[in-house]
Amino acid sequence: MPYDEPLRLPAAAIPDDCRDWTSGRAAGWSAALPPRWTFLRVRRSIAGAVTTLAFCAGAWAAMLGGLWPFVAAGFAVYVLWVLARPELVWAGAPALLLALAMEAPSQPWVVTAVVAFVVVVSWVVVAVRLRARGAQIDQALDAASEGTARTPDADAKVLRGRFLLPLGLVVLGLGVLTGATARLWGTADDRRVSWVLAFYLAGLGVTAIASAWLGRHRAVALRRTPAPVLRVLVRDDAQGTTEVYASDDLAALRPLFTVDLTSYDGDEEDDEADGDDEPGADEELERLLDAADDDTPGPVREAVLYGAPFDGAEVVVLSADEDSDQPPLTEWSTGPVRPLSPGAGARRIAKEKAREEQNRQLAEQARESVVDRVPAPVRRWSAGWLDWVAAALLVQWGGWLAWSGITGSDLSLWKLTLVVALGLYGAVRVPVKLAWRITADRSGLWVTGLGGPRHVPWDDIRSVRRRSFELKLRWRDDDWSVAAPRWAWFERRRGLVHPYDALAAELSAMRTDPALRPTGESTVPERGRPLWPLAVVLALVWAALLVVLG
Repeated sequence: MPYDEPLRLPAAAIPDDCRDWTSGRAAGWSAALPPRWTFLRVRRSIAGAVTTLAFCAGAWAAMLGGLWPFVAAGFAVYVLWVLARPELVWAGAPALLLALAMEAPSQPWVVTAVVAFVVVVSWVVVAVRLRARGAQIDQALDAASEGTARTPDADAKVLRGRFLLPLGLVVLGLGVLTGATARLWGTADDRRVSWVLAFYLAGLGVTAIASAWLGRHRAVALRRTPAPVLRVLVRDDAQGTTEVYASDDLAALRPLFTVDLTSYDGDEEDDEADGDDEPGADEELERLLDAADDDTPGPVREAVLYGAPFDGAEVVVLSADEDSDQPPLTEWSTGPVRPLSPGAGARRIAKEKAREEQNRQLAEQARESVVDRVPAPVRRWSAGWLDWVAAALLVQWGGWLAWSGITGSDLSLWKLTLVVALGLYGAVRVPVKLAWRITADRSGLWVTGLGGPRHVPWDDIRSVRRRSFELKLRWRDDDWSVAAPRWAWFERRRGLVHPYDALAAELSAMRTDPALRPTGESTVPERGRPLWPLAVVLALVWAALLVVLG
């Protein structure tokens, strides 16, 4: 979406000798990026899904084919490193090849050859990706020339890695605990799967710890000496990720890279306890949540980029605040720089514009439908066939897992515990999917739940959004959500509107314009019944099935 004028950064905040990173200078940096087949920019969801699939395949091979648990789990962790943490592949590939060689006599040669081939090829791919980083750094340094400066937060406490490090230690501890208790499981297959899980958790823990160390090491190095500086433009996308543009790309047409930033610093951490008691703390939190729920990108802002950007780099950004009365905003990266090729950047902007246009059309259609409709005392929405499909899929998935767990020759304690927990989860979630209801009247919304309908005044509603498969209603201090299948490509091709999109658009129109809201008061039956009786019935049915089948 084009902008006439970016938010200006005060001249006093711009370091001396700071050069503009224009589109011409940035073209060389983009040309230095590695090819797409090097897994330069894999979505986190895809990396997680592929890694989980590799883990499941490895556990199956360990249980049925006698594969060494270390190899089964190690390959899944190695897949994660190839896609998301390529620096660790240099250690992981030789270790995995050595383990394969030790395991080769007990495995079919075809399996060993295929896995070894995948490891070697991916190792070469990662080498190409890592080698390109040097060229990216050279291009960035050439663009910055002699312009260097200390980062604005050079003397502040470096907080990079403060979350991943303890998380990694906890996950590593869980892996050790799982391995230590593996002998307690009933069958040999259970013990092998337990060891696969133990090595997998240990690998995830090591990954988190290594990521925390790498991020912190690069963040400290960035602040230790004067860093290269470049004038750029930045913008926060609809999800809160910062996009960095060339300084002359005023229309924000081609992002160079994205990075997750935060302005949380050490001083704020010290004052956190005091800030929670201040009257404005809750309002500030609500403002941040409102910004996160906003489906439109932020304004283009002038900024100074500290640090030479490359695939995986840590940076500091000093930018103009969206509030003109506030001083420039200093933010540091909480994740690595993720470059965008020219084609990927253009596709990203095209998708963003298409999403904005779709949201605009939905909002207009919803408003027109409300305006043209005869004012109703009460308006209601409830679960439809897509929600029933979602409930059926959830029951089918849970039933398959339970059946595979209780029909074996030996029903161990952990399997029984898993099946019971799965049934309780389904008993709580299925009633919501089958019988949710939102009722709107002049006082606000009534949202069904296990304990009965909850009342949400109109003034307390913060946002109504459809994100991916989920419809989420957020109000002051709480939220509610429900999920159903969605196929965006098919909807666009056929010109269809998902029921969640229509509901969110209509409720958003009512929220912003009181004249569009219902005029009457809803009755108790109209607001819906408590869903806990249905949950109890489902839980009892599940328990009866376990007794009969067990």
